Amino acid sequence: MSGDVVGDSRPPGTLRGLAERTPAYRERWADLLRAVAILLVVTGHWLAAVVTYDRGGLDGVHVLEVLGWVHWLSWIFQVMPVFFLVGGFANAASLGSSRERGVGWRDWLLSRTDRLLRPTTAFLVVLAGAAMPARALGADPELIGRAVWLARIPLWFLAVYVGVVVLAPVMYALHRRWGLAVPVVLAVLVGVGDVLRLGFDVPHGGTANLVLMWLAVHQLGFAWRDGRLPARRKVALPLLAGGLGCLVLLTVAGPYPVSMVAVPGAEVQNTSPPTVALLSLAAAQTGLVLLLRDRADRWLRRPRVWTAVVGVNAVILTVFLWHMTAVVVAAGVLYPTGVFPQPPIGSAEWIVLRLPWLAFLAIVLAVLMALFGWIEWRGRLRPARTATPPHRGTHERTYTALTIVGLAAALTGLVGVTLADPDFHAPTGLPTQALLAYLGGVFILHLMNRRVTAPTGERTDRVSRGGRRRWCRRPRLPW
Repeated sequence: MSGDVVGDSRPPGTLRGLAERTPAYRERWADLLRAVAILLVVTGHWLAAVVTYDRGGLDGVHVLEVLGWVHWLSWIFQVMPVFFLVGGFANAASLGSSRERGVGWRDWLLSRTDRLLRPTTAFLVVLAGAAMPARALGADPELIGRAVWLARIPLWFLAVYVGVVVLAPVMYALHRRWGLAVPVVLAVLVGVGDVLRLGFDVPHGGTANLVLMWLAVHQLGFAWRDGRLPARRKVALPLLAGGLGCLVLLTVAGPYPVSMVAVPGAEVQNTSPPTVALLSLAAAQTGLVLLLRDRADRWLRRPRVWTAVVGVNAVILTVFLWHMTAVVVAAGVLYPTGVFPQPPIGSAEWIVLRLPWLAFLAIVLAVLMALFGWIEWRGRLRPARTATPPHRGTHERTYTALTIVGLAAALTGLVGVTLADPDFHAPTGLPTQALLAYLGGVFILHLMNRRVTAPTGERTDRVSRGGRRRWCRRPRLPW
């Protein structure tokens, strides 16, 4: 599922045009899963975020801290394993396609991370740019710090996924050699981390699970792509039943909490770091994905359905990045003005008011999408990358080294931003050193991308028609 399109090389001007250009071999089910997974995460975050207003200040609480009975619902809303499964499928397809076109691992990484980091960079720059004048105008630094912290919550997932993408060429090579043995070994290592942390109380014993668990799920996506994990009932049902069985056993009779998302203040978490309980949920979700694949594929052949899926996927990362910013904006508008009541959490009135709360957040997010969605959409209009002309050995090593440095700086900075305390009150509301490291890394990667996309020094936003060159307009959102 590399997303490469054959035929007309002109960028599609409409959503329908993009949908009609979908290659016959594309796995549409994976695209739907990506969209559904992110939208479920967004909805879950919106439902779980309980903002309170008292004595001129905004505060908040996580609904899982207050309502224990909703912990079971996390088995539905915790769908990040599905996203990593689909990511593995898509990255395997893209890596395979790149090999056929003669594109090396370095240029593949530049292209793949560019799609992730462009919208992320815009998000961080806007966030920092809004915090500084707000503080200069006299806004409470503590309030700004908490608002920025709430808005950047989605970055923890993105940092992990970028790390997995950076490791994808190596992990794909291991997959081609060892197949399903790779995720099995990774799963065992996740279990070892749990034993060290929970059984022997080793400090940071399970920290490696922050990468190992998600790599294991990503490897399952590789296996799904090449048929080692086929969409057949004899494979899907054991995964589904076995995963659910282990999950129930581990949470009911074992030491793991029921909630599959982080509960503030809880001694044991299933996500930070990930546990074998979360891995069991991932196995069950993988089984369900394989079980429903054929029926879903037939449904996705309908033009209107597929067009809607394409539309959501065109800006799905932007939706994810900005959805908690919508919470910040909505809280700042609804609560200080007294427009929105604040009934006790868990009451009938509170439950009913979740619906207009979701509706208002959707409106705010739609406005944010109109402002920033084009950044992601523009990146998706770029044609598939082909092999770059060979360079002399010294230049080639320099480009590779700079790419590695850029990726390391960007990823390190992103992790630093993610881990910053909610009470951190730098001028931007973000850790300055981490932000500068990220921006520096992104700048290096941008320079490397310019070298790859325009190796002859020509502008790449020109197209040739009838022997004449014309400048393309800046792409707009398809709707």
